[in-house]
Amino acid sequence: MIQFGTGGWRAVIGDGFTRENIQKVGTALGRRIRREGVEREICIGYDRRFLSREAAIWFTEAIMGEGVKVDFINLSAPTPQIMFTAKTRNLPYAAAITASHNPALYNGIKLFTRGGRDAAQEITDEIQAEANALTPSDVRPQDFDEARRAGAVEYIDPRDEYLDSILARVDTAAIRRRRPRIVLDPMFGVSLTGLLTILYSARCDVNVIHDTHDAFFGRRLPAPTMDTLADLQRQVIEHNADLGIATDGDADRLGVIDEKGRYVSANQVLVLLYYYLLKYKGWRGAAVRNVATTHLLDRVAEKYGEKCVEVPVGFKHISAAMQAHDALIGGESSGGLTVRGHIFGKDGLYAASLLVEMLSVTGKPLSETVQDIFDEFGEAHTAEFDWKLTEARKQEIQTRVFENRQLPEFPRPVQRVSYEDGCKVYMDGGWLIVRFSGTEPRVRIFAEAPTMAEARGLVGGMAKYLNLPFEG
Repeated sequence: MIQFGTGGWRAVIGDGFTRENIQKVGTALGRRIRREGVEREICIGYDRRFLSREAAIWFTEAIMGEGVKVDFINLSAPTPQIMFTAKTRNLPYAAAITASHNPALYNGIKLFTRGGRDAAQEITDEIQAEANALTPSDVRPQDFDEARRAGAVEYIDPRDEYLDSILARVDTAAIRRRRPRIVLDPMFGVSLTGLLTILYSARCDVNVIHDTHDAFFGRRLPAPTMDTLADLQRQVIEHNADLGIATDGDADRLGVIDEKGRYVSANQVLVLLYYYLLKYKGWRGAAVRNVATTHLLDRVAEKYGEKCVEVPVGFKHISAAMQAHDALIGGESSGGLTVRGHIFGKDGLYAASLLVEMLSVTGKPLSETVQDIFDEFGEAHTAEFDWKLTEARKQEIQTRVFENRQLPEFPRPVQRVSYEDGCKVYMDGGWLIVRFSGTEPRVRIFAEAPTMAEARGLVGGMAKYLNLPFEG
């Protein structure tokens, strides 16, 4: 069965991610576009994963079979570039063939709507239901090469427009004066050309690792986390660099290493950029975060007379809240963030560019700015762990935590418990959340406290209660 989660439809290649299922999703989307009577045109792009280009062609063929014209990005492209193209061309829909940060055996499809934002759940639910109801005879693909000759599919290259837009929003003059040394790790993904163009335009000194096309991502998870960036940490120290930057497989998420070779968490990066935009650039606006993202963002917002809006996991919720509150920044603990005026979706290239600007404008090492924030707002450290589940174990946790609502004792006084998205326990000076992944068969536990040891202790206590192995 085709099932959309928080970040689109993802499935194991050759199992759920098959030509038949890809074309069912394309047919369902094409029929939706036809029924809506909007501009019958869509932008489609793809990343460097195994089968991505072929899947993009199969997807395109099914959509064209429903009479929809396709703007086809004919080179592997960052997901945010595809979203940007939907926005600038005012297209009703766009799609990226990618499984983002998932393991190499996965691929998938992300869907976007007008303005370049993640498709709302009601839209993906309807497409999912229709796609699953289709039979092979309902799919009427139009041959890609024939359609291109007939003008039903057009090759486009929006890269320059996208990169120029980022460069126009970044203080490249400040970066040129500072000339920071950067080590870049695209994690074998699609950010290389774009980030090199931006960094070289701003006259940065750049060293690059993991820049080849490797559909197995060096046999690592293509997610920029503390567990996957050991090579980048070593390179930052070796080259005496000011900053290490990594992006995930489709370049919508960011990972950061400071000048001391230490991992800077996605939570800290989000707070750093919000603090920078408020204090140094004088911008104003609320912040948006999901339920599993640091509350330190709330303290920064309060200090500057702003508010922080909490939403469920899934960037579509952040996008919607950004628009509703005219927020300045929105982000999540997995490394995705967006800033007002660009696109409503997450963009690792723009976030990286702003971070380099911050480094240059403040004139401070990154670790010093992190400490400035801790000194002013207090420390907050987040621990994150996840476990793969069998269906039986998932149902056991579902019954115990979400249906019977049984919880252990906690070391801090509990203020309230929310079941809006997972189970989140709000405590004096901290919080903990248990939720199932929306893209993989896993359960995740996040906790935040004034020290990392206490945050890990909160996770460990809940893991023990749920009979999950924990060595943190």
